[in-house]
Amino acid sequence: MIIMGIDPGYAIVGYGILNYENSRFSPLRYGAVTTPAGLPLERRLEMIYDELIQLQKEYRPQAMAVEQLFFQHNQTTAMSVAMARGVVLLSAQKCTVPFYEYTPMQIKLAVTGYGGAEKRQVMEMTKTLLHLESVPKPDDTADALAVAICHAHNSGSALARVEALRKAGEYNTGGNRATAFTGSGLKIRSSWGGHLRGAGRTLPGERKKRGG
Repeated sequence: MIIMGIDPGYAIVGYGILNYENSRFSPLRYGAVTTPAGLPLERRLEMIYDELIQLQKEYRPQAMAVEQLFFQHNQTTAMSVAMARGVVLLSAQKCTVPFYEYTPMQIKLAVTGYGGAEKRQVMEMTKTLLHLESVPKPDDTADALAVAICHAHNSGSALARVEALRKAGEYNTGGNRATAFTGSGLKIRSSWGGHLRGAGRTLPGERKKRGG
């Protein structure tokens, strides 16, 4: 499975493309899309979109994984980064690549085994898992690779659930964009706008838990 991890931004967009097969990682390409500070925001967004489209056409990823955004203070920066994130999502939609989203804690847990790991620990473990000589620079690139690793470690059970729903006729690809399902704290979104019907039903092979 080829996975494209993205660390969204409007000045720097980190990306990492991995092949994950038989529990082994093979880095295919990683780096960052950078946009000059003097350009209008709309031009910077266009540059991000064009380069991501080109990368997806070249490597044909089967999934795009992105870290969820959390902002507390600078609302101006938040708006610009959110718009860049929308461009990232649009590029996935245009290339029909399913889009997945993970929290920082999920990424830390998947990469290091500890949800409270420090950033440096995540970077060092990313380097180790991918058999790299050094931590990729800029940090945005290392973050993108970590997101891709997170998806690889979570995708087995997650994608199996989506497939089970599809076979049961519960997954509708013609509806509104929404979270496909939420399980074990993992949110999966469909880049093609699918949604669930009959929420709360037991998946094939599962039993409903009693008492909550």
